[in-house]
Amino acid sequence: MAARKKKKATPAELIISKARTKAATRKCNVSSEFYGALDKKVRDIIKEAEGRAVDNKRKTLKPCDL
Repeated sequence: MAARKKKKATPAELIISKARTKAATRKCNVSSEFYGALDKKVRDIIKEAEGRAVDNKRKTLKPCDL
């Protein structure tokens, strides 16, 4: 049997796409620090939406949760 490779612990992956974020800009460049800040903001928005859904006794996120 071949030995299994263990996955290395990696930092949290971004849930946003760097390429798509850059493509969405028209007049500005995007700094490398922007992606992490945007990712944090998106995660915060999702967490708040999840709380609202749970408070309304739902397990599905809907646009009204934003």
